[in-house]
Amino acid sequence: MRSCHADTRDHVRFRRSGVPEGAAGRVAEGVARAPIVARMQSYTIGQAARLLGVSPDTARRWADAGRVATRRDESGRRVIDGRDLAAFSVELARGGAGEEDAPSYTSVRNAFPGIVTAVKLGDVAAQVEIQAGPHRLVSLLTREAVEELGLEVGMEATARVKSTNVHIDTA
Repeated sequence: MRSCHADTRDHVRFRRSGVPEGAAGRVAEGVARAPIVARMQSYTIGQAARLLGVSPDTARRWADAGRVATRRDESGRRVIDGRDLAAFSVELARGGAGEEDAPSYTSVRNAFPGIVTAVKLGDVAAQVEIQAGPHRLVSLLTREAVEELGLEVGMEATARVKSTNVHIDTA
């Protein structure tokens, strides 16, 4: 059973259907129905940066360049409306951050930057070889992953090794 507060601070009990008990479909006497107004969530530049996985300086530059709309809140801080931030985060995921040296975030510690020396595609699986300095790393992954990453011989990539798994990141 759920309850809501009426203007008199009395509890009005609701049946599972959402209609007040004893009301039988009519509005409880003396209680006017107020429209539900959802307050839009907004985020400071720092909060938005944390959610997007970038530095506050990067988020501020994007806002200054007009890539994401900002406004001033009651305290004078620049904030981004939640809907705008959500749309921008989808845009970033589809098109990338637009910065060549944007950091890659991962929990994998052992990174081997190198060059792709071979890509062998099967119907479902693929084999990718990376030469990272004196190290030759071979990774077995899905064909779909190779195609999504756009892996080709001669391109720069980073092999990340965790336990017995090799993760490949593009530059």
